[in-house]
Amino acid sequence: MDFIKTTEQDSNYNHLEKMSVSELLIHINNEDQTVPLAVEKSLSQIKTLTNQIVNQLKNDGRLFYIGAGTSGRLGIVDASECPPTFGVPHGLVVGLIAGGDIAIRKAVEFAEDSTNQGWLDLQEYQISDKDIVVGIAASGTTPYVISALEKCNENNIITGCITCNKNSPLSKTAQFPIEVIVGPEFVTGSSRMKAGTAQKLVLNMLSTATMIQLGKVKDNKMVDMQLSNNKLVERGQKMLATALNIDLKKARILLEKYGNVRNAIKNYNA
Repeated sequence: MDFIKTTEQDSNYNHLEKMSVSELLIHINNEDQTVPLAVEKSLSQIKTLTNQIVNQLKNDGRLFYIGAGTSGRLGIVDASECPPTFGVPHGLVVGLIAGGDIAIRKAVEFAEDSTNQGWLDLQEYQISDKDIVVGIAASGTTPYVISALEKCNENNIITGCITCNKNSPLSKTAQFPIEVIVGPEFVTGSSRMKAGTAQKLVLNMLSTATMIQLGKVKDNKMVDMQLSNNKLVERGQKMLATALNIDLKKARILLEKYGNVRNAIKNYNA
């Protein structure tokens, strides 16, 4: 099948500037509702890549996300939320973006067009064949991402990708591609919309399923979460009180003593 860049196809809607706010919101919402259905069609691919990630992380490997623009930012968001949510080290899941950290807030011109910087960025982390790298690019044509995955393949590093076009150069480069075909955007070519939503949903699935498989969730609770604010401390108290059938005051004392819910339960039952 030929490569068709559906993320760049003309919008299904015309004369957006003539629409009322209500009309705009209704149409955007209608388009957004198609995204989970597109993700559903890719569950088999998502499962395959998730299993690869779990295997690598169980064997002392790390997960890297690499992307440009919106895609890069989404990878960084997912990576940065793993330590506070699941209590894992900050270096276990790493997000890289073309142009470096400054590109998280401001676009860095032509950074995504580099054909060597992606691999150089990965090398700063002493990447090895224990690790796994997931390239993220809505179009599936970003040179920064594709070239990085090509070098990973050459060095026996497992590669996956998340893209929103079928049979893209990125899909053909990645060993374990995920293709979520969301179709044309409401605003033509604005892949921060449906494509970005699809990528976020897939990233949620990859990291959450992986962390559960690594034992970072008990029942349905984040027992390893970092108690980094009052809301999370209160949540931990309630989790502990329920799990141990004790009052909140005693739960707070245990939490402060042992640092997180899992350790408190373990030592209380010891």
